[in-house]
Amino acid sequence: MLSTAPSLTDTPAGAPHAARRKIPLWAALLVAAAAGGLLDLSFPAVGWWPLAFVSITLALCTTIGRSIGGAFLVGISFGAAFFFTHLVWVGTYLGPVPWVALAGLETVLFGVGAIPIALAYRWTDHARGRAVLWSVGVPLLVAGLWSVRELGMGSWPYSGFPWARIGMTQVNGPLPEAASWIGVTGLGFLIVAACACLVQWWRAGGFRRMRGVLPAAMIVTVLVLVPQFPTGDVGRMDIGWAQGNGPSGYFDDRTPGDVLAAQTTATDPLLGEDMDLLVWPEGAVDSDPLTDPATARRLTDLVARAGAPLLTNAATARDGDVLNTSMLWDGQGAPQLHDKVNPVPFGEYVPDRWFYERIVPDLIGLIQREYTPGQNPPFVTVDGVTVGLAICFDVIYDSVIWDGARQGAQVYVFQTNNADFRGTDENLQQLSFARMRAIETGCAVVNVSTVGTSQVIAPDGQIIDGAGVDQAAAAITRVPLRAGLTPAVLLGGALAALIALGAITGLTFARISHHRHRHRSARGE
Repeated sequence: MLSTAPSLTDTPAGAPHAARRKIPLWAALLVAAAAGGLLDLSFPAVGWWPLAFVSITLALCTTIGRSIGGAFLVGISFGAAFFFTHLVWVGTYLGPVPWVALAGLETVLFGVGAIPIALAYRWTDHARGRAVLWSVGVPLLVAGLWSVRELGMGSWPYSGFPWARIGMTQVNGPLPEAASWIGVTGLGFLIVAACACLVQWWRAGGFRRMRGVLPAAMIVTVLVLVPQFPTGDVGRMDIGWAQGNGPSGYFDDRTPGDVLAAQTTATDPLLGEDMDLLVWPEGAVDSDPLTDPATARRLTDLVARAGAPLLTNAATARDGDVLNTSMLWDGQGAPQLHDKVNPVPFGEYVPDRWFYERIVPDLIGLIQREYTPGQNPPFVTVDGVTVGLAICFDVIYDSVIWDGARQGAQVYVFQTNNADFRGTDENLQQLSFARMRAIETGCAVVNVSTVGTSQVIAPDGQIIDGAGVDQAAAAITRVPLRAGLTPAVLLGGALAALIALGAITGLTFARISHHRHRHRSARGE
């Protein structure tokens, strides 16, 4: 029978301390929803990073003692409170249907991912008498399963949506330096592990067993004290950048050439100043300079006046495909090209268009773009300096960033167009990715937007220059160059695969051990 004042977790009969009964389902749903709201507050624009620890701890508590259906429901409650708040900006220019569809899908996937965590708690409950397994092994298993859910949601369907990752909540806190060693996935894994250790400490007696808090304390101490992995200083580069604030939204009222004109006007104050590279944002050129001679001449004239090559971006048509293309334009010959690796589904292309046109034909009819995924590597070379690239949402995909680093990137340029999300938190959430990527790779980042915010980010994640939203701005910033690969890049996907393999293996062994324990108990052994 449930206590009238339920505590956070449950303890089986015969435990050495007072029973920790599971939260009633109705209360668990409310706690899970509150936890989801707290997680949103840990991300920008609010950015209260400690709330991520509170949110995860509460979420884990709501899954303990749950059936499969109950775990799914509390996961749904958490996911709905988080994703429908965190991703509200998705509906800015196409209305509520894309927002409801994406947030709803993420909510369901989060709910499904809560089931293995609940099973892990159920199948390891008999390990209470084994201190190390209980206080360390179970939290690592739970953290691994949380990471598996995060990795799965970040890769499926349609290349996934690895946007709301636990590690990204910490960019304003004291912990992000660890990302240079273990990446964003590894950082998130350890954060969840610390929270899971606290849950196990509470289940084992809480304040009556203070030594049980040591595993969580050790994890947090390591995260706080570990320094950023040092990359080598190999000089400086003067990079000019311009935020045109032109009519670059999908449905903005404009005529051909207006965006290019706005970018050119914003750049004018920089012309004649010394710089090594001029950077424009995604969609800065609203015609294809590879096929339009007039546009090509305008860019060639601009780089001649700037005295530096221009890294710009436009939609291009090549070999029958339409691509979102960054190009290094120097006016001397064929430009170096990089095409966006992960076009945004239902934004830059419509997957399975035939199917979705039958469901929401009017909405799908508005999306005329059909970008093809790029295949060329994410970098260009400027006077011997390798510049890593990511176009807009490609910044959230680990492989794009790691590929640039492995090609020898000494600095990164992220080009983005936030015009479709004016007045929302989207640009600040994306900025947290850019800052974390600087820490993860040990390289400076020039993050340039059409309408803001644009920032120049030091290798330690600190903003050294920038411009706010909805304003035309331009500057030349001296940017540090770095050489060398961080452990996060060297480990790459291997660490994520190891975490996933360990979690799946651990859950399998927990299931086998649970069945053996039940059989022994049934025989009275």
